[in-house]
Amino acid sequence: MKYWLALILALQFALSAHAGEATPLAEDPVVEQRMIAISEELRCLVCQNESLAGSRADLAQDLRRELRTLVKANKSDAQIKEYLVSRYGDFVLYRPPFKPLTWMLWVGPFLLLIAAIVVLVRLVRRSQRSAAPAALDPDQRKKAQSLLQDTETPS
Repeated sequence: MKYWLALILALQFALSAHAGEATPLAEDPVVEQRMIAISEELRCLVCQNESLAGSRADLAQDLRRELRTLVKANKSDAQIKEYLVSRYGDFVLYRPPFKPLTWMLWVGPFLLLIAAIVVLVRLVRRSQRSAAPAALDPDQRKKAQSLLQDTETPS
């Protein structure tokens, strides 16, 4: 019995020691909602496939803290995004702008789709051509007719 009690107490202390602090919300709920809306449109630089709002990385927490201060400083959404792009590049945006550096990012998937369709059409046409019966030359035709006549006459 003492063993189980000691084990439960040890687990309790281990779990409470592992618990993290809750991230503080802004004093103003409007500021917090705006910060969350902006951070949903930004990519976590560590996780890469998560939004800044959903990431638990330390850098994401620092960026959210920075976003909160920018929102409190009455910066517009465009100014905040421009500031982050100047520091981290277009990669921080989930929807990067359409400019020469990002053309392939926007147009690339469509070009790959068109190329795949062209290759598929060529393969289908080539297989249809090879599946078509070849014309017989006159010698082969005579031989085929003689074989057909031999099978038609009963022996």
